[in-house]
Amino acid sequence: MKGKNKGNLSALLFACACAGLLLAGCANRTEMRAGLSILGVEGAVLIEPARGELDAEAAAAARGANDFAFRLSAALAKSAGSENFVVSPYSVWMPLAALANATREQHRPALLEAIGAAGIDPADVNRAASRMLFDLTGERARRQGWGEAREESPLRIANAIFVSDMFTLRRDFAQAFMDFFRGELMSVDFRAPEAVAAVNRWASDNTGGRIDQVVQEFDPDTAAAIANAIYFSADWRHGFDPALTERGAFFSPDGEGYAYFMRMERSDFSYFEDERLQAVNLPFSSGGGMKIILPRDGDAIGLLSGMTGEEFDRMRRDSVLARGSLLLPRFSIENTLDNLKEALVALGVPLFDELAAPLTGGLVYEGEPAWLSDATQVAMIEVDEKGTTAAAVTVMAVMALSAPPPPEAVFEMICDRPFAFVLHGWTHDGGRQVLFAGAVNRP
Repeated sequence: MKGKNKGNLSALLFACACAGLLLAGCANRTEMRAGLSILGVEGAVLIEPARGELDAEAAAAARGANDFAFRLSAALAKSAGSENFVVSPYSVWMPLAALANATREQHRPALLEAIGAAGIDPADVNRAASRMLFDLTGERARRQGWGEAREESPLRIANAIFVSDMFTLRRDFAQAFMDFFRGELMSVDFRAPEAVAAVNRWASDNTGGRIDQVVQEFDPDTAAAIANAIYFSADWRHGFDPALTERGAFFSPDGEGYAYFMRMERSDFSYFEDERLQAVNLPFSSGGGMKIILPRDGDAIGLLSGMTGEEFDRMRRDSVLARGSLLLPRFSIENTLDNLKEALVALGVPLFDELAAPLTGGLVYEGEPAWLSDATQVAMIEVDEKGTTAAAVTVMAVMALSAPPPPEAVFEMICDRPFAFVLHGWTHDGGRQVLFAGAVNRP
């Protein structure tokens, strides 16, 4: 992962995607690439929100996703210290929302609460996700042919699930993943090095080549990896004039340094201020924008750690059109969030509990205990006079106990002489626990 991926991603991602097993009775392998086959399953079109309609459950799920975004950002920012930091919470929310469809009933409320969807039925979360994707990826503009909007959207969101060829993805989960999350289903052999290349290639293909190293290796017993990729690249609606960019002092927590400051003066900034901060919104030409928030005490990590969805909405509501000038340094950040699993556990996501195995029976037809064993994200952002480019790939590993892999060589075993046997079960602490053992000398 451009840096490294700590530990074996024993069953990879969210993150976001689970493929591999032949999706019994539901798919044919329609395309082959090195170490990867695409399972051809038809998905539904994204749900188009009707004009003037308010879907209460979808609105609640969307607000909850923003609440999750700030809670996750706060949990991860704690370890950033004086370093730069970037995360895509939405890239984490998407695979977790999808996995609500595979989570055992007794663990599902905890997962939904953790992602900001407490009290919302998973079917409504699915519908909310589809409606979000419809709007975020410009589907409305493409369907209705709004001038330049018919061109490719500046925001791309991809979900995929890579499934071991030793498991069979459940039809109901696969269909929901495709219908509401526009997910791809892919089969890989996690015992072969081509699986790593396949996942990294998928990441690169879906981030404009900006992120091409998410995983270094897989545990051979990986059952699935659920993945999400987000790529955004757009120009400012009102660009900065490069001729006005100047080098100046920048006072970081570690002392004085320097940066290249872009300058903009306008009479129609969307501006907010209170006793704690100043904030200005910079719109993109394609829609949306970036809110720049300047804490008065210089503690940006502290500000982000205390931010809530409600406060973010208040800044938007109470902003005014104002004349002013903005000095903003060009910046570029890339980081690998190896502490994502710990942050999600701290937020109450129950899917990493190996003993409870909350994904058992919901993801694959085989009944082996299943849980998330790891999660990571690689994220980057670049901001300059022209605009912004940002990308993130999240991978969550799914581990499931399974039968041992088939032998690589053909052999013949004829038990026509005394032989031994071992009968074993599975325990959390001991793994394959021996229950009986013996020898047969006279059958």
